[in-house]
Amino acid sequence: MKPYRVLIFDWDGTLADSTAQIVQGVQNSFCRFGWPPPAEADIRATIGLSLREALRRLCPQLDQQQTEAAIRAYQHEYFHRREQTVLFPDAGNTLQRLQQHYWLAVATGKGRRGLDAALDETDTRSFFLATRTVDECASKPQPEMVLSICDELGVHPAEALVIGDTTHDLHMAHNARSPAIALTTGAHTPAQLQTAPHLAMLDGLTSLAAWLAE
Repeated sequence: MKPYRVLIFDWDGTLADSTAQIVQGVQNSFCRFGWPPPAEADIRATIGLSLREALRRLCPQLDQQQTEAAIRAYQHEYFHRREQTVLFPDAGNTLQRLQQHYWLAVATGKGRRGLDAALDETDTRSFFLATRTVDECASKPQPEMVLSICDELGVHPAEALVIGDTTHDLHMAHNARSPAIALTTGAHTPAQLQTAPHLAMLDGLTSLAAWLAE
């Protein structure tokens, strides 16, 4: 096994098959106000950021009041209208295998309430020694989530491997001076991922486990 001490996973598009769910939630939120919904590709480009930062990039013309209304509408979609969170088919077994060799953690653009709900729905809370959301730390690509997890677990950032499906994850790792793996299972295309620093680009969690075992 490769000599990392902690594996820091993104959640949406990395462990959870939730990219389409997020796109639909954002579009439904805009339609609720009669606003033209952003294109799917534009929403996918912002997945992994905090919701506030994503809205700023998607619709910079929104004023503060409109932004707050859009955030509340999305939260209503997430907590009251979406289907239950589903992991990728190989996620559970992969986490169980990796837990035998590494500490596991999560760094996500979700808020705390959203991540806690997803962990409970997928029965995965026990896998992770530490979790960070945008309610505790600065949004990706800032390094604070990685550095905070490393501080809690007493490891150097170079000993933490970040695994994510967006360039935001990869830049967060780079800014923390941690290595990173890109997975092609989520929001960003291989061409987009190729623009950000990473050790390897893999097609899923099973391939990640094999890469770590090399």
